[in-house]
Amino acid sequence: MAAQLAREWTGIQQFPTATQNKLFELLAKLKQENVDSLTILVLGKGGVGKSSTVNSVIGERVVAVTPLGAFQSEGPRPVMVSRSRAGFTLNIIDTPNFIEGGYVNDRALHMIKSFLLNRTVDVLLYVDRLDDYRIETLDRQIIKALTDGFGKAIWNRAAVVLTHGQLSPPDGLSYEEFVAKRSEALLKVIRQGARIKRDSLASSMPIVLVENSGRCIKNDGGEKVLPDGVAWIPNLFKVVIDIVSNGSSAILVNKRLIERPDPNQRGKYWMPVILAAQFLLWKYVRGSIKQDVAKEPKPKWELRD
Repeated sequence: MAAQLAREWTGIQQFPTATQNKLFELLAKLKQENVDSLTILVLGKGGVGKSSTVNSVIGERVVAVTPLGAFQSEGPRPVMVSRSRAGFTLNIIDTPNFIEGGYVNDRALHMIKSFLLNRTVDVLLYVDRLDDYRIETLDRQIIKALTDGFGKAIWNRAAVVLTHGQLSPPDGLSYEEFVAKRSEALLKVIRQGARIKRDSLASSMPIVLVENSGRCIKNDGGEKVLPDGVAWIPNLFKVVIDIVSNGSSAILVNKRLIERPDPNQRGKYWMPVILAAQFLLWKYVRGSIKQDVAKEPKPKWELRD
């Protein structure tokens, strides 16, 4: 696969000086660890803000934003945006919606995996909305599908990104309380769907809040901040770099990973054998019953003409 040429990361100049300085410090930390490139995979349902987050992080409009609920079975395709600055290359892979009709579309998910062939994923950003109050069966299906498709180890390199971070909580809850409840509910689904043990590295998966709206409040330095005062763009980068440094291995998407058997299909090849055995058992039981009936002496009234 030919390497994609990285353009100069000019979008970083659009950030306030305070944000730029923090980002340069974080990138310098990576270079000290001999890391000169980083590939981030962005996954999640449609309409949760994946593409908007990519645009915010890059500092320019690099990917189109898909309308809420839109799904096209033949596209759009994943897009990798590559930017280079001071000898460091940042690759962010934006992915399309892989949900159709309330279910995971296996073909769409396979298309994403095929796009990733021979690429190494350093960090997974699993994106959802902070203002989505419910946990549904679909959430569990998504986590299970991603775990089956990429392996449980992908969650060791993951962070949960919650968009619409500037929401006003329902009455009676503080911002911190609402964020904690929403975060724990989603993490619980991920732990269950991915079968993650509480003492594993993935069980302490970080949560990052973002706000992509142009109405996001700013601090005195012009940085976009959340209601808790956190400047979210440098905070997101810090979390990403912490994941890279957590001692786990990056995920190489090779042919073996793409072609791994679907756990939902594990028993399908045994179905003909099972059905045949059931049929033979039925014939045996039916024959035995007939024989037993034939051996029973008939009552006298049945013997009369």
